[in-house]
Amino acid sequence: MDWVTGLQPGCDRGYNDCLVIVDRFSKTQIFLQCHKDDTAMDTALLLWNRVVSWTGIFTNIISDRDPKFTSALWKIFTKYLGQNYPSLQPTTHKPMVWLKG
Repeated sequence: MDWVTGLQPGCDRGYNDCLVIVDRFSKTQIFLQCHKDDTAMDTALLLWNRVVSWTGIFTNIISDRDPKFTSALWKIFTKYLGQNYPSLQPTTHKPMVWLKG
């Protein structure tokens, strides 16, 4: 999952961002129009209505550390799933850190 930002508004609704989702196994691509100022609630609703309703609930999500992937988004999204969202600190195991010992 990632956002393509800074697009020229291409319709009367003024969409200027695109949320891109790629299934890593089937390579299916989903492009969702959105606004730069969408909230966590807007993004959670977009994922729920346009992705989960079509593909089913995903088990893994890989994304960069974009500010839009905030804990607020996941709290709202997991609320729709009826699950609790654990507050975990993200960890990244960078290869160069491992090599430097």
